[in-house]
Parts: sequence; structure tokens; C-alpha cells
Amino acid sequence: MQGALSFASFESILRIDRLQLFVANKKQSAQLLSPQVARQRRRRRAASYKSILPESLKDIRVSRLNAVVIETLLTLKKVAPINRTVLAHVSTVIALLCVSGCASLPKGLIVTGIPEPFPPGTILSSDARSPIDIDGLIKNLADVRIVYIGEQHTDAAHHDIQLKIITALCRENPNLSIGMEMFDHTYQPVLDQWSAGELSEEAFQQKTHWYANWRYEYTLYKPILDFIREKGIRLVGLNMPFHLSGKIATGGIESLSDDDRKHLAANIDTTKTAHRDYVKNIFDRHKIRGRENFDYFYEAQCAWEDSMAERVAENLNDSLFIVLIGNGHIFRKFGVPDRAFSRTGTPFKTVYPARAGDTVEVSSADYIWVTPGKSH
Repeated sequence: MQGALSFASFESILRIDRLQLFVANKKQSAQLLSPQVARQRRRRRAASYKSILPESLKDIRVSRLNAVVIETLLTLKKVAPINRTVLAHVSTVIALLCVSGCASLPKGLIVTGIPEPFPPGTILSSDARSPIDIDGLIKNLADVRIVYIGEQHTDAAHHDIQLKIITALCRENPNLSIGMEMFDHTYQPVLDQWSAGELSEEAFQQKTHWYANWRYEYTLYKPILDFIREKGIRLVGLNMPFHLSGKIATGGIESLSDDDRKHLAANIDTTKTAHRDYVKNIFDRHKIRGRENFDYFYEAQCAWEDSMAERVAENLNDSLFIVLIGNGHIFRKFGVPDRAFSRTGTPFKTVYPARAGDTVEVSSADYIWVTPGKSH
């Protein structure tokens, strides 16, 4: 028999998440076809597969699963010959992904420099490079004045983590304040009304122009905002007006009017090399018409983060200040956290929610909280 791939080498050649996406796309495409057209297409595809397979495999029945398997094998032609052993290995992996007609969830979060993946629910202490429980996390967070809790904006599990931490810290610090990226500072009078229990949910959304500004589903943030109103917690808008970042990204800070500039931080630091490299990587992967000038794009990012950092500094009091903000603004601390620290010298910690199936740096934050990955 010809040489075959081992299961381990196959896993290393073709990442599971690529297979998941491949299978999901196949399933979605099939669902768009009528049953008759789908059957005809499968027959034609099966015939074409039979013409590609070596003589030793001509007797293999080309089912829907094997069709996906064979297409996957075609991507491996340069690595090893197609034979029954290879087919068995590939079939095993894809079959596991296709149980009940859908792909399985990623098993764990990969943290660079640590060999084993971490399952959902793990809270990793970056300093110790080992997991801690939530009681240990809360104890450590209670020792600082500012706690940054990140999020991927559309992930409900990340907002659940934020609420868990807020609830636990509020027991020991009932006078804490919460700053949110989701509101710009000009809405502070409306946020004060919300904290005082003076607005209905409908009025709050209208007065903050929620879907004109932030635009993500309000239901993702509703439990947190309800808790803030219920407990009378001071809510602080951290952002600059949302239209300003686009203006700066297309024309630079110099293009702003005096009225626009009054919303920016007095000092905007564009000299952080590591931060600039991080933003450049994002810029290179997301081309937007009219935003081809990276210097302007970087000015916009720094103006955004320094302005939020200044709001944090201005709103500190004797109690704990919790910041709810996108992961990108706290990654490796060189966004908002370090910029606020340069203004206040106040100790802080960062919590970075990350999905199973992703890969993150151990230096991403002080604590990395693993959440379920997305199914495909």
C-alpha cells in the first residue's frame, strides 16, 4: 500500500476550523437548492469524483460526506497519494464535525507559549500562566482602582462575564462607577437620568440615539444597563462623538474644526511603536475607501483611545471604576489602560474574554477568560 498520512499529521496540515467552515458552506449551499436539483448535482459531482479517484478506490460509494472528504483530499494531493488510509483519517475528522448535521464547537483557547488549550470557563492568570477561580479573580480585582473588562461586541457570553464581575465587585464596592465605550461623553446628562431611574428603556434608547451611534443590539447590553439602573450606579460615557474617528481617519486631526477638537484629549500620543505596529496590522487587513492614509488612520485610533483614557482619568473618585470596552482597546494595555495610567498613576487590571478556538498572546491582559467558541 502507498504511504499514508497519520491522523496527527493530517490535523497539522488542515486546521479543524477550516474544515468546519468548508462543511458549513457545503451544507448552506445544499439548503438553497430544491431536492430535485440537489440530487442531480450530487450525481454529476459523484461521477466527476469517480473520474479523479485512483482505480483502487473506484468502488467507494460517493455519499454527501464522502463528497466533502474527497474535495478535502484534493487539497492534499501534493502532500501524499490518495489511498484508503488517508480517506479513513479525513473521513473520521469530518464525520466528527458533521454529527447531527452541524460542526462541533472548538475545544479550547490556544495561548501562545502554553502547550495545552484552555476549555471554556477557564480564567487564566497571565502572570502565573495558570488558571484561577472566579473568587480569586474578584479578590485580585478588588485590590486595584480601575478594572478594564473587554468584549467582542456581538458576543453575549462576553457581556455575561462583564455582568458577573460587576455584580461580584459591587457587593464589596457599592459606590463603584462604570464607564462605557458605548456612549460618548456628550450624553452624560442622559446617563445620569438612567442611573437615577428617571428614564424608561425606550426613552433611554431614544435619548442616547443608541441605534444611530453604537448600533449593536441593545439586548446584548440590557442586563448590564438594567443592573446599573437597579443599583443606582454612576454611569459614565467615555467615547468621543462617534463621527469624529471617521473624520480623522480620512483627513487627519488637522482637518477638524475647532468645535470638533474640543471633544478630543488635550494630549494625543502617537509615539508608541508596539501600538502602531498592532494598528498597522489591522489597517492592512481592512481596506476602507477614503481611508488609505495610515498616518491619518493611526491618528484616529490614538485620538479615540487617548480621549477615552482622559475620560477615565477625569471621572476617578475614591471608589472602584470599571471600564467596559472592546478587546482591541485593552490588548497588551497599550490602548486605553496605559494611556489612563500615564495621566493618573492609578493601579489597574485588565480582563480579556476570548473564544475557544482562537489563539491569543499570554500578554494580552492580566486575566484571560475563555468563552465558548462559535459553532459553524
